[in-house]
Amino acid sequence: MAIEFEYPPGSTPLDPDEAAGLIPGHIATQGQLNEWEMANILRGEAWAFSRKHDDMLSPKFIRFLHKKLFEDTWEWAGKYRTTAKSIGIDAAQIGLELSKLCKDVECQLKYRSYPPDELAARFHHRLTWIHPFPNGNGRFSRTMADLLMVQNEEPRFSWGASDIISKGNVRTKYIAALKAADVKDYGPLLEFLRSGHRPIGGAG
Repeated sequence: MAIEFEYPPGSTPLDPDEAAGLIPGHIATQGQLNEWEMANILRGEAWAFSRKHDDMLSPKFIRFLHKKLFEDTWEWAGKYRTTAKSIGIDAAQIGLELSKLCKDVECQLKYRSYPPDELAARFHHRLTWIHPFPNGNGRFSRTMADLLMVQNEEPRFSWGASDIISKGNVRTKYIAALKAADVKDYGPLLEFLRSGHRPIGGAG
């Protein structure tokens, strides 16, 4: 029996071919998938935050990190999407836009164009706007923003310090903050990034 996927507000549904890329054959419910996927993400984050990444602002690293976060869950982990989604740019432009983003952020870091939180917030927003992968873009983009902070000796964000994935008040605030950033209002996103309290050692 095929799993019936559930999509919280702001997420992008998989097409049939993408859904067929689920690796573990024992998963039958969305709850089981969420647990399996989170364990995969935590392993990927443990790897990401355990070392320095001189190449993190590169499309190659972006693909590799997505693969590390989802490699035990999806066959297409680390591969750019080829399908159109309700969010995101034309799939044919993903590689070009990621290259531009990485170069922009390198310059912003060099010239200190924004305070650290705002720089990472803008980075996170553009990653979600590009929406490089079939799924997992929000979780991946939050990890990238946190990693950018840590690599530059700044503390990770709290992201509301609650369940940001499931439908609820925290996710509603997060999606609203991203939509505000779509029209160049980064205030709500900056406020959200540091809202709540992250437990010591908590995952992003």
